[in-house]
Order: sequence, then structure tokens, then C-alpha cells
Amino acid sequence: MSLRVRLTLLYVSIVGGILILFSAVIYGLVTLTLLAEVDDTLERTWEDVQRIARVSASGRLEFVTSISFNPNVFIQAWDRNGNRIGATISVSQLERPLDEQGLHESGPVFRDVFIDSVHLRVLSVPFLVGGRPFGTVQIGANMTVVDGTLQDLLRTLTIVSLVAIVLSGTISWIATYHALRPLDLVTQAALQITETIDLSRRIPQTSHPNDEVGQLVRAFNLNLSRLERLIETQRRFMADVGHELRTPLTVIKGNIDLMRRIGADEEFFQSIESEVDRLTRLVGDLILLAQAETGKLPMDSQVVDLDTVLLEVFRQMKVLAKDQIRLKIGEIDQVLVCGDRDRLKQVLVNLISNGIKYTPPGGQVTVSLGKKGNYARLVVSDTGPGIPEEDLPYIFERFYRGEKSRMRSKDGKGFGLGLSIAYWIVRHHQGRIEVASKEGEGTTFCVWLPLVDGECEGEE
Repeated sequence: MSLRVRLTLLYVSIVGGILILFSAVIYGLVTLTLLAEVDDTLERTWEDVQRIARVSASGRLEFVTSISFNPNVFIQAWDRNGNRIGATISVSQLERPLDEQGLHESGPVFRDVFIDSVHLRVLSVPFLVGGRPFGTVQIGANMTVVDGTLQDLLRTLTIVSLVAIVLSGTISWIATYHALRPLDLVTQAALQITETIDLSRRIPQTSHPNDEVGQLVRAFNLNLSRLERLIETQRRFMADVGHELRTPLTVIKGNIDLMRRIGADEEFFQSIESEVDRLTRLVGDLILLAQAETGKLPMDSQVVDLDTVLLEVFRQMKVLAKDQIRLKIGEIDQVLVCGDRDRLKQVLVNLISNGIKYTPPGGQVTVSLGKKGNYARLVVSDTGPGIPEEDLPYIFERFYRGEKSRMRSKDGKGFGLGLSIAYWIVRHHQGRIEVASKEGEGTTFCVWLPLVDGECEGEE
């Protein structure tokens, strides 16, 4: 059963239930009102009977000639022995009581009875003479008009309810068609995208952008955009991995061929070992990135003296810089953060080694550490060639190395993974990493990490 049919049945059921309830209430109120009017008429008639009725010497109850009663009201009087002692002309030929059970009641009783298929409403009241029970007076009213009125009302309510249910069903069927039409378009567009595998297509916005369907279309298009970027990244990733693997494998294969022709040489083994080490680093970096992107990167959580780590990395990087690059420490402050010491050290090594690698001889790399608000601020700046503005949004992506950017490794040992690893490590420490650069004016990386606030989660 389609959603449109289910919604239509739901609307019809709700409207039908309300109409049935409303009709039942109206019918009940009208019935009670008409019965109250009939009972009031019977009671007023009984008051008139009490006022003018007299018992004759023969024991009969005389009241007919003294008052003109409603022609639709019938009166009978019965003594205690069940003998009729009075009646109006309209029921003078009726030898049976209007209400057989009412003759034995000790108080006034209203009851509905049927005599020869005629519906009557009967009031039976004990009649007292001299304070002692003398008999029973029964006053009946013909209910034909009341029954006819109620039947007409029931028929009208039924017809009105049926017409209203049909109209509500028709309106809801049309309304749900227009409401669900955009969903049909979404489904058709999604199927076309699936069949053509064209993730660049988008679902047209045919409804109001702020209603439920509009929000669904917008969310679906956003997911398509994200999926398109993900697949494009995956394609580029596979191409880059193939490119990075091809060079060391070619070198290894060439060395093996040379060894077969001219014999083994220590230089060949060193070259093969170097390329194997390069492949090992590549695989390790890829595993690290995969763990980081899936949220499964193992992280310790201890108080880390970040300035001590910085000085340690600084001493190591001095060896890498040699005498060609000036490695300088700017402002430095004692900073404590929560995190994994080895991973944070890896961030520092990646950023400083990048600065050294892409800064020309005679240039300078400056490292500073301080506090700003509740964050530690680590800055690594260099006087290198800078990064083109069009490359800046992509430098933290895996294997991204713009042709004009400083990301192109000069020694052929880089993979374009260092900044990606640094980005994910900083992100897993609830921090952020920023970059500012202009061509010919150098590059500055700024890392923000939250300061220690109480105890770290990993501490005993």
C-alpha cells in the first residue's frame, strides 16, 4: 500500500470518526431535548388532572368534561383492583392499560411502550384520595412526530457525514498527490543518478526550500556533493598511490636487473634498502591516516609539557638544517596541554622539517610558542617561496602537491602526507591548524591546542 493511499485513509478515518462522534452527540442532544419536552407536557397534564379530577359516587374518576386536553395526550384511570375508572375519549375503547407495569409502581414512572405498533410515552402516577391510595392515573403521549423527527435527523446526519467523508477523501487524495509529487521527482532523479553513475547531477528544488520535502532535497544534494568529493578524492588517492609506488618499485627492479648482469654490489643493496624504507614509511603513513580519518587513531592522554617537546624537536631539526638554513626560536612560554606526547612531537617534526625542506639556502625558519586565552599557540614560519593562493585550501589533503607550490619535494622522498597527518593529529587533540602564505613571502603554520583544564582523561 502506497504512502498516498495510507495518508488518504488516515485523513478519511479521522474525518469520519469526528463526524460520527459529532452526529452521535447531536442526535443524543436532540433526543434528550424532545423527550424532556414530552415529559414536561405529561407532567403539566398530570397537574391539570390533579386540579380538576373528582371521584363520583359510583367510584369513577371524572375529569373529561371539565378540561380540554391535548388531542395527542391520552389519559386512563385504574383502581387498585385493575378496573378502569376513567379515560379520555381518544382511548375510551381501549380496555387495556397504557402501561401494564406502571399499575404496580409506588411512585411516578416514565416508560416507553408500544400499543399496536404505536409508540407511546407513558407517565404512571399513583392517585390518592383522602391521603390513601385510590388507583393509578396513566397519561400517554403519541411519539410518532418525535420518532419521525429523529429519523429525519438521523437520515440528514448520515447523508451529510457520507458526503463530507467522500469530499475529505477526494481533497486528501489530491492534496497528498501535490505534497508527495516532489518525492516522486526525488526518487526518479535518484534512480537516474544511480543508473548513470553521474554524481555531478543534482535533484531539482521543486518545492519550498524550507518545508520538509525541500529540506530532504537539500540534504540529499549535500550528500551527493560529499559523495562526489569523496569518490574524486578516492580516485586521486589511488592514482597518487600508484604514482608513488611506481618510482621505488622501478628503482628496485632496475637494481635487481643490474645485479643479475654485473653481479651484486653494496651500492645496489643500499639503493634497494632505501627504496624499501621509503615504501615502509609510505605504508605506515597511510595506515596512520586511515586510523585518523575513521576515528580509531590510538591516542594517549597525559599532561604534555609542550615547550620541552618543542626544544627537543628544535635540537633534532638543527642537524637537518645544517648551516644552510637558520633555525630560530622566537617567543616561548611554558605550556601544558593534554594529549599524546609522541603524536604532538610528530606534528612539530612535520611542520619544522617542511619549513626547512622548502626554504632556500640562507633562509630562516622561526618557531614560537605561547598562550592566547584557553589555547596554546604554536607558530612555525619560514621565508620560503610560499604557497599559491589556489593551493591553500587543499594542502592538508593526502598526496596533494601543487605544481607551483612548495609542496613539491626536492629530494623525491616526500609523499605529500606530512601535513595531512599533522592535521588529523591536531584535530584529534580538539585543536585546529591554520596556514597563511603568499608567493615569495614565505609561509606560516599556526597550531591551536586547548590548555590543560583539570586532569587529563588518561591519567591515573
